[in-house]
Amino acid sequence: MTTKLDNQKEINNIRKQLTLFLQDNYETIEKIRQKFNPKQYELIKAHVTLCREDEIENLEQVLNNLSSLNEQKITIRFEKPTRFDNGKGVFLKAHSDLKEFESLRRKILQGTTNQPREQMPHITLMHPRNSTCNNEIFDQINQEIFPSIITFNKISLIEKRNDSGWKVLKNFSLI
Repeated sequence: MTTKLDNQKEINNIRKQLTLFLQDNYETIEKIRQKFNPKQYELIKAHVTLCREDEIENLEQVLNNLSSLNEQKITIRFEKPTRFDNGKGVFLKAHSDLKEFESLRRKILQGTTNQPREQMPHITLMHPRNSTCNNEIFDQINQEIFPSIITFNKISLIEKRNDSGWKVLKNFSLI
């Protein structure tokens, strides 16, 4: 029997965010994620988070902004794999030139905040919440060749309920 409290808990465990999924076949990234971080691999495809859930709480304004976007595809340059969170996680961090990324975030969040926080775009290979890197694994990861430039042609509004995987609710094309 489902109680009102159970329904409220489920409602409170809904997360939404805006994401840039890798569109092309980036086999190396997904191979590493599947091998060393299978739980995260099952939950969500390789991506760059564009706007986190707390930034898009005014979802109606954000969706209006997204619908009226007339933006070019966004290209991000990435560095070599880097360990983070006391060495437990591994990601491909974006190169320091983030003007396109920051401009896109400002346009999406226009009318919701005057000063969007800084966000470092990255692709997580091993999330420390559900995997742990060590020197041997990091050496194996560093033997691989990763793309240094990735172009994204759409923004996805995604949702996660409780412990399920992320689902795409809507896509917005970049021209």
